[in-house]
Amino acid sequence: MDAPLKIAIVGASGGIGAALLDLLADRDDVASIHASYFKSPAGSSLGSVGNFGNSTEIIWSELDASDDASVQAWMASVGQIDWLINCVGMLHTQTKGPEKSIKHLDAEHFAMSMSVNCLPTMLLAKYASAALKGSQNGIFATVSARVGSIEDNKLGGWYSYRASKAALNMVLKCLSIEWQRTLKNVRVLSLHPGTTDSRLSKPFQNNVPEGSLFSPEKTATLLLAQLDSAKSHPSGRFIAYDGQEIPW
Repeated sequence: MDAPLKIAIVGASGGIGAALLDLLADRDDVASIHASYFKSPAGSSLGSVGNFGNSTEIIWSELDASDDASVQAWMASVGQIDWLINCVGMLHTQTKGPEKSIKHLDAEHFAMSMSVNCLPTMLLAKYASAALKGSQNGIFATVSARVGSIEDNKLGGWYSYRASKAALNMVLKCLSIEWQRTLKNVRVLSLHPGTTDSRLSKPFQNNVPEGSLFSPEKTATLLLAQLDSAKSHPSGRFIAYDGQEIPW
């Protein structure tokens, strides 16, 4: 019988991260979860810690996942883990949304998109080797998006978001190749969660086809099914919530 899992969730106070935390904390095969938030979290999971029926330990901590020193210190504090799941991401701010045309490009918004959507995965990977090397079936996964696929892009637009997710996918692909040589026990995954009813998607939900807007709980359930089956597949996959392979 496998030992109970030790898991780290980055961005655990957001919609998908909070739902993943709730589901994992209620599983008998999970021993502990290191859950990070950025500044003052609005997610309900912070308040629900301790209400689960098993002995899963939840360790909350603040983390700026775009800051090298903060990530280094956080990974050192986490210790040995089996799974690392990065749920940090942004599509829009209060004043800037995804660009419909290149004429709408804002350099500051583009840089922020890269800093939030791509850089954290690079920093986490930089310091995660020691934490993951002891796991027999390790996972390093990041929530990406289908719109980051260059081959799948038929509509254009959303320059900053698409570019940052495409960059993220390249990082994960490179990492999977490197770790096949140095960290063979770890599966690297890029995950498309579908359109989830969260703060990120709220301004765009009117355009979502009926039945295609998932609750955070449904998204988390579907993504966990992919994580649980990861050891049966090769590393370096870009997959949707239903297990469908997405072209890079």
